[in-house]
Amino acid sequence: MGALDGRVAIITGAGRGIGREHALLFAAEGAKVVVNDLGGSLDGSSSAASPAEEVVAEIIAMGGEAVANHDNVADWEGGARLVQSALDHFGDLHVLVNNAGILRDRVLVNLSEDDWDSVIHVHLKGHFVPTRHAASYWREQAKAGKTVKASIINTSSTSGLLGNVGQSNYGAAKAGIAAFTVIIAEELGRYGVRANAIAPAARTRMTESTPGLSDYVVKPADASVFDVWDPANISPLVATLAMEDCESTGQVYFVQGGTVRKFQNWTMTETLEKNDRWEVAELAQQLPTLLK
Repeated sequence: MGALDGRVAIITGAGRGIGREHALLFAAEGAKVVVNDLGGSLDGSSSAASPAEEVVAEIIAMGGEAVANHDNVADWEGGARLVQSALDHFGDLHVLVNNAGILRDRVLVNLSEDDWDSVIHVHLKGHFVPTRHAASYWREQAKAGKTVKASIINTSSTSGLLGNVGQSNYGAAKAGIAAFTVIIAEELGRYGVRANAIAPAARTRMTESTPGLSDYVVKPADASVFDVWDPANISPLVATLAMEDCESTGQVYFVQGGTVRKFQNWTMTETLEKNDRWEVAELAQQLPTLLK
């Protein structure tokens, strides 16, 4: 018996990297998988259909069930078709893993409007659109009296939660995804839907081109050494969060190698307090005490 037997899952950006590992592990654990991938280049400027079909072929060869989907997750109608593909092929939907993304890394003074818009569009809207259509399906199921035990797993990043030079567009999108996750977990719980997010650290096309990371994500030459950057290390957490009886919701987790850590939301710490409106000169004198 697999941990995901009977579960139907959509995984976006599942043609390569972390998404591919998610799809393979989900199938190995018994899930029926919709492998969504545009087949795009890293910056989203081109596409090819083959990666999704290749992953589907791997799953079928191992005795699993999967179907390829090439819809654009940031397109409203494409998101609707993506959810419908799960219903048409497998008759239901239980899990949505939002993983698709692109990079256009530049420091702010070199960042174009298109660089900003494209990254925000694919990551942030690309999380919203499939989630919105899946949530509508689950709400209707709940209203019809069906017991829903659904799970959404979003993909944030330390670039958004901790910051990284040269990734203001990507980081802003990923920070937004974390906030989106916390909010929808509160909204959708009444329908039997949980939502969590991960901030993964692994070797992918993205991390290999990320400033400051390219020198660290290399695969160990010694096969006996645990490869902490292997993207397959990320997927067990995602599969766990996708399980029917998992209780986690509204959480954001860091995951790398064998490490899983829970992030804490933005937290207020040191305080300045007076029972009247501050004068500018007075506040200017006191504000540095918050920075110590």
